[in-house]
Amino acid sequence: MTTAARLLIVDDEPALRHLLHCLLTEEGFACQLADSAPRALQLLRQQDFDLVLCDIRMPGGDGLSFLRQALADDGDRGIVLMSAYGDRQTALDCIRQGAYDYIAKPFANDDLLLVLRKALERRRLRQENRQLRRNLREQQGRADNSAIVHAAGPMSAVLQQVQTLAQVASPVLIRGETGTGKELIARALHQQGPRAERPFIALNCSAIAANLIESELFGHAKGAFTGADRARPGLFSAAHGGTLFLDEIAELPLTMQPKLLRVLQEAEVRPVGETRPRAIDVRIVAATACDLKQAVAQGRFREDLFYRLAVVELQLPALRQRPDDIAPLSRHILKRCAAASGRPAPELSPAALEVLRRYPWPGNVRELQNLLERVLIFHRDGPISPADLPAELHSRPDNGAGAAAGQGLSLKQAIASLEQHHIRAALQQTGGNRTQAARLLDISLRALHYKIREYQL
Repeated sequence: MTTAARLLIVDDEPALRHLLHCLLTEEGFACQLADSAPRALQLLRQQDFDLVLCDIRMPGGDGLSFLRQALADDGDRGIVLMSAYGDRQTALDCIRQGAYDYIAKPFANDDLLLVLRKALERRRLRQENRQLRRNLREQQGRADNSAIVHAAGPMSAVLQQVQTLAQVASPVLIRGETGTGKELIARALHQQGPRAERPFIALNCSAIAANLIESELFGHAKGAFTGADRARPGLFSAAHGGTLFLDEIAELPLTMQPKLLRVLQEAEVRPVGETRPRAIDVRIVAATACDLKQAVAQGRFREDLFYRLAVVELQLPALRQRPDDIAPLSRHILKRCAAASGRPAPELSPAALEVLRRYPWPGNVRELQNLLERVLIFHRDGPISPADLPAELHSRPDNGAGAAAGQGLSLKQAIASLEQHHIRAALQQTGGNRTQAARLLDISLRALHYKIREYQL
């Protein structure tokens, strides 16, 4: 061994301690001795050991409780237990709790050396594996940022904030119009931080019925309500150790808001139908397209929950505020969509690109993506020209109705174009708040959701 492995020998028999010390020092280990569990734990707190060789029965503590405390500070530390014949079951229990192996007394020197060297090799491999995962996470973080296509400008500042915020566990509130990529930013926050290997769970708060959202978030016990024929963990439990992304947080029912606030404050959830809470470790990232401060003023959102969620706010720019991003975004979208259909990506003519740059994109990146995917379906050869683009792009949205009527469209197409125009305008006017937009359009929220899906807004 080039560097001596640090080994702590724990046994209450002085003769055996001395024998093991002589044997293992001669084999290249740097050994220290302890005669009890409390003394061993004291040494473990003071120094860093690669391996621990300990008797399963020691003064001042049993092997299982010692094991838990010894692994608390270093889960990779190799612990090998020495057990008498009658302690075999206890030794197996310790292995289930994280010990590397056990060796029965009396043992041959070669057998002991083999077990210790295997334990040392496992520790080395686990440490290398952890370092590789850390390196991969850093590379993935850089890749995630590069996947958020942008030129130098507003999005660069956002991504710099993402790199900083990814390293902390504080809640983040992402604000931005519909289609600006709030979930993409939430995923980047998760993937660039220490929780990257744990789950990322997303929930759209407007997509779950008010009477089901508590069960969806917190889970429920068997028989908690009609139809609960089995216990089910909620999304908080599913995201344990990772990140829970709550999209359209403004749509969370008022009755649920104090319950979410308690989870954020206490770091525990209580499934529906259960009396005992469960501890959870989850980072919350929320997103909204509306002004939550206005929602607080209107009594639709709790002020205390707002301040708990908005420890840090990230404001995403609308696509019309980042016109320099339209060219690289368009090329990226065309390349990805073309690859999915097994064809080469067409170029955008300068004139077509200018049309895209002039359009205000009320639906932001999502609208651009849907439009280019639709264009690609019908495109045949050569660069994409202005003639390949939909009629509504050739005029300002406030002239959308006239443009639809003047392009020789059928009545059905004209009505669809007019509906899209009004829905986009309502969403833009309400900052993306679908409930307010539905009220403004004098239709139900369900009907608005249907239209948004139908037109891919």
